[in-house]
Amino acid sequence: MSGARIRLGMVGGGQGAFIGGVHRIAARLDGRFDLVAGALSADPARAKASADELGIARSYSDYAEMARAEAARPDGIQAVAIVTPNHLHLPVARAFLQAGIHVICDKPLTATLPEAEELARIAKASEALFILTHTYAGYPMIREARRLVAAGALGQIRVVQVEYAQDWLARPESGKQAEWRTDPARSGEGGAVGDIGSHAAHLACYVSGQPITEVAAELTAFVEGRRVDDNAQALLRFAGGARGMLWASQVAPGFDNDIRLRVMGTEAGLEWNHATPNLLRFTRLGEPAQTLTRGGPGFQGAARVPAGHPEGYLEAFATLYAGAADAITAGALPEDLPGIDAGLEGMRFIAACIYSSRANGQWQRLG
Repeated sequence: MSGARIRLGMVGGGQGAFIGGVHRIAARLDGRFDLVAGALSADPARAKASADELGIARSYSDYAEMARAEAARPDGIQAVAIVTPNHLHLPVARAFLQAGIHVICDKPLTATLPEAEELARIAKASEALFILTHTYAGYPMIREARRLVAAGALGQIRVVQVEYAQDWLARPESGKQAEWRTDPARSGEGGAVGDIGSHAAHLACYVSGQPITEVAAELTAFVEGRRVDDNAQALLRFAGGARGMLWASQVAPGFDNDIRLRVMGTEAGLEWNHATPNLLRFTRLGEPAQTLTRGGPGFQGAARVPAGHPEGYLEAFATLYAGAADAITAGALPEDLPGIDAGLEGMRFIAACIYSSRANGQWQRLG
């Protein structure tokens, strides 16, 4: 769907930030948004310097002031991207939703489950939309895997295996990105399980079509003195009867950002690897494995460039922004775009893993 560009604001993402730059690239890629306002830092000088550097017309140092001022302007922003540490997601989203401004928020939804439940109530009472940026749901071959499962190509789903491994926190943290992610006051009680385990859990549910209902988890902080987990292992039970396992680690040497998903049914299985995101391995029981390609024969998803020309992380993020633009224009979220319900499910997963681990791995129901 096309139309006039959507006026976008941003909270967080100033100088030295990582994910704010990713959001800005994603918002620009399809020409659907204009970034015109921002509260890029709580420090006024840094906020203005960041805005000037990016050519953002209106700079604020307070998100609440930004929400009020933009809602009052005839040319005010229509949507805001929230790219702050987790503990600010609730207050920032609340300010903009209550001002009638659509919210595009980085994951996880909030720092704690009670905050997530409050935000869900606010979002559902607002006429504005809430979109959650679970990046990997934007990959064409992940959407193709989801389509194959929904079409019954795998039969009844039996097993779902997902893992997300990194090594960047294998030593004591240093630097802005590491420090807030390992501070429970800003990240929430979940470390790796919240930061990347939430992505893995969403992938498992998004593709399988089955919510996680119970977990038996062990969360570990391997680095001495670390206050949140840096390694998470969990057994999973799904609503449709499938069983699974999830591993999320930020202390796995040799793995920069390794994501793997396997889904097995009664008739076929599939496998996706983030290192080769344009390929999907699909195997019918008793037959040779097939490698499905983005844009190849039988592919029914969206692609920006012809088959054989790779699309990656930034394009996947941009797919979510293009979906957000369509949703804002249409006034409703499509079923393949993560929203407040996906965020709430993710927070229930994180909380259940924490409770289960504290109970020595006892099964814990979500919700």
